[in-house]
Amino acid sequence: MNLLTHIANNRVTIADGAMGTELFKAGLTGVEQNNLTNPESVLKIHRSYIEAGAALIITNTLTMNRIFIESHSLDIDVVRVNEAGAKLARQTAGSDHFVLGDISSSGQMLEPYGEFSEETFIRNFQEQARILSENSVDAFIIETMTDVREAVCALRACKSISSLPVFVTMSYSTAENGGRTIMGNSAKDCAISLTQEGADAIGSNCGSIGPEDFSIIVSEMKKHSPLPLIAKPNAGKPKLLNNVTSFNMPPNIFADCMAKCIKNGASIIGGCCGTTPDHIKVISAFLDKQP
Repeated sequence: MNLLTHIANNRVTIADGAMGTELFKAGLTGVEQNNLTNPESVLKIHRSYIEAGAALIITNTLTMNRIFIESHSLDIDVVRVNEAGAKLARQTAGSDHFVLGDISSSGQMLEPYGEFSEETFIRNFQEQARILSENSVDAFIIETMTDVREAVCALRACKSISSLPVFVTMSYSTAENGGRTIMGNSAKDCAISLTQEGADAIGSNCGSIGPEDFSIIVSEMKKHSPLPLIAKPNAGKPKLLNNVTSFNMPPNIFADCMAKCIKNGASIIGGCCGTTPDHIKVISAFLDKQP
């Protein structure tokens, strides 16, 4: 079935949870590099989310664009790591589940705050999107964006090289006063800009706010866009424990927060940092009980 048709035909579609924090729990670092060095570990995590009830599996390719890799001096081949990430997700998902090709920030800033032009950003994201599209993803998800201008560059890049659907989620630092990203973009402005630029679904993920505040962002975006809305919070607000960033919200409390997101209009839900297959399983069980 076509992905957008599936979303339209279901009140709620479940996406997977965190990849990075699950790999860290397994003692692995260099998150995306594991596509090449520890593919079985990545497969195992993908598999666990499908078993928990996820319909959407996101590739382990978050920041694997050329600007991010080169500016962080990472010894990673942009083509190989994205090919591997897409193939691992597709191998797990088969034909019964959907694969979203994951694209995120370059880690740099646009002019005049940084040295990069919009044209350079677009070319950067086109390269990653092209690799993912050539390796059987069903759609793109542009996520963990804090600057709507960069998100628009990534959206334009995806639309320019493929007819696949493109989802975009922003990361918010506060839910107060209409929500704000760290760059000062409001949920209203993000919803309007991304809708006008042709996104197929929009929403929020990660950020500094907790799951309890995501329903506020969902509600605000719903006022300004007719698109399907996405909510993928962390498992609670990040806390520093013994110099390690931790997320400690139990699955049942997380599911309660997600129920509020659904009530306010979210139709695609999942988890970000700190969420586990147990978080997704509880959400799935909750939805199974709904009429």
